[in-house]
Amino acid sequence: MATESAYRATKGGALDVDRAFYGRLAAAHGEHELVESFEVPIRSGRAWPVPRGHLCRLVTLDGPQVGDLNVWNLHDPRERLWAARTRQLQRAHVSTFDRLWSTLPFLRPLVTITADSLAGYGVDAEGGRVHDLLGTRCDPYVNRMLTGEDFDFHCHSNLVRAVLPYGLTEFDVHDVLNVFQCTGLNADDQYFMKACPARPGDHLEFFAELDLLCALSTCPGGDLSVPLWGPEARDPVKVCRPLGVEVYRPRPELLAGWRPPERAAYRSVHGLRAPRWDER
Repeated sequence: MATESAYRATKGGALDVDRAFYGRLAAAHGEHELVESFEVPIRSGRAWPVPRGHLCRLVTLDGPQVGDLNVWNLHDPRERLWAARTRQLQRAHVSTFDRLWSTLPFLRPLVTITADSLAGYGVDAEGGRVHDLLGTRCDPYVNRMLTGEDFDFHCHSNLVRAVLPYGLTEFDVHDVLNVFQCTGLNADDQYFMKACPARPGDHLEFFAELDLLCALSTCPGGDLSVPLWGPEARDPVKVCRPLGVEVYRPRPELLAGWRPPERAAYRSVHGLRAPRWDER
């Protein structure tokens, strides 16, 4: 019998998602207005805004390809995806009706996932699952440590370049959602990555709960079918493919009753007390 989750939803509480609302948005996909569409080339990154109340769909255009996603509050980038808390509140691999939560002191859903064409993948024979929050972005610092070589097109670097036009820097890049990535923990509790199971046209779609800035890197490991480190490592450029991004505006009536989430209700007192003017 499975052990119960530590963080459990109560009816009407913060973790109780209105599945009927998000299900209607997903079912009406063909009726939404496409407001932006672009391609992220291999081994590159791009950032783009998603207005609140809009939907964003990430698509594997030509076949399997892993993407590393960052998300910020467009108006205050101090509020951004909190991967660790999302793993606890939702799960380590996310899918339809899961949410991506923001950092303290905000602690609210940034997005809610509305559609996932890989939802049926489930758990494979090795314990692999898709859309990973277990690991984080590949980066040139670890690569240099492991190989002694510099490479400037890891996901961390791709995201750094992507956010510069929005006034953000390397310090704003954070732990990611690895979209379309298949991962798990082996018998020794070590992180493993498997070849991406996506096919052309697979997608992950989410609803923007706030005005967002998103950034996506097309991982230089491509579909992760080629080892990146260790004795069998080789350049995986031949298994790298672009990813597509689409932003949609739903009909206003589909958003009836929805409102952006409020930031956390806790007053941020932390047991501190301001001294009185007459106290010595």
